[in-house]
Amino acid sequence: MATKIPPLLEPYLGLPPEASLIVLSGVLGASTNWLVQRYLCSLLGNSTGRVPAIDGNNGENGDTCVVLVSFMRDYAFWKEGAGRLGLDLDALSKRSMFKFVDGLSGLFSGASGAITTKAPVAGPPGQHVLRKATLEELQQVVQSAQQTCASSNIVLVLDNPDLLIAAAGNTISGEGLRQTLLHLRESVSSTVITLSADEPLISAQTTSLEKNHASFALSMAHEAEMLVTLRLLDTGTAKDVSGVLRVTPGGDATGFVSEQRELLYFVGSDGGVRVFERGQ
Repeated sequence: MATKIPPLLEPYLGLPPEASLIVLSGVLGASTNWLVQRYLCSLLGNSTGRVPAIDGNNGENGDTCVVLVSFMRDYAFWKEGAGRLGLDLDALSKRSMFKFVDGLSGLFSGASGAITTKAPVAGPPGQHVLRKATLEELQQVVQSAQQTCASSNIVLVLDNPDLLIAAAGNTISGEGLRQTLLHLRESVSSTVITLSADEPLISAQTTSLEKNHASFALSMAHEAEMLVTLRLLDTGTAKDVSGVLRVTPGGDATGFVSEQRELLYFVGSDGGVRVFERGQ
């Protein structure tokens, strides 16, 4: 079985503080997939959905329901990855402790004149599916998923919601998406968001897409209590290092992370992950 949670990451993957926002960013070649999977493992990996209390973790008893909204990967992907970590998403879905919102398979299926995609793949019981690339659809479907959770302690995980900015053309702005997510965050305990931070999307800002993406990404970073960024090695590739992971207090940090920390990580062919200090 793949390594569940690397010890060096345990302080950062526990239940986030109440009302907090955690931002995970990745680039091409340094995806946040494995990190999100370990968040799921940490939050849902035992009967209470908790890990032992750490600094910044509220440590309260009770179950945690996770609502995962994924715009880049279908349910089969998350089910397989979680299964390698010993997490049964089907069973958790039946208990209403895990809710999946498919933001990929059916996104354009209801849009007139748009390119249609295949029907959503079979998902967990009560799967929720986005049918249109609109903020109204996003808010309605995610709220519907939240209302079916068996616990009032809900962690909302949004995997690449920035895709909506590109998918909707000029109809969704970075500020509009931020406001919608802010409204959704009001009804959950905490939120984890993954974003693309590739340089052309953040630094260029010449097209409307680049401007909207940069506006959204930077505003999320300023509102976050913790930023976890993944990037490739500055010196190129290495057979025993996949990339660099940096943990940084967010612009609105409240003591959850007190100082910046930089680690190296390696993702094996079996999905196992090793995280270590430089020089180890």
